[in-house]
Amino acid sequence: MSKDWPPYALHVLDAIDKIDRIQQRGDLTQDEVLYDATLRNLQTLSEATQRLPDALKAQHPGIPWAQISGFRNILVHNYLGRIDALTVLSVVQQHLPPLAQAMRALLAEHGQDGRGAGG
Repeated sequence: MSKDWPPYALHVLDAIDKIDRIQQRGDLTQDEVLYDATLRNLQTLSEATQRLPDALKAQHPGIPWAQISGFRNILVHNYLGRIDALTVLSVVQQHLPPLAQAMRALLAEHGQDGRGAGG
């Protein structure tokens, strides 16, 4: 297994941390700047998860890896449409906490410290 994956896991945690800070500024369903910033960070974290080895992802089957990747494709290629803000909020609230937990666990299992990002 490649040993170059930890920066991608840290990148995911950093994007989640930024999304948390964005949410502290207001309601992304009501503020298009917060909405756009959230989408950008979701795209970043989705791209970073694609760089994680499949063997590591398999250790956390509860994370919807394929859907995260698919969401990235929607974000990147749906430039003419708009993704529903309530859907984005739901993704943020329901899926990011377990993803952050999985990233921290992977880093800890491999002797890395994930506390500097995302929590």
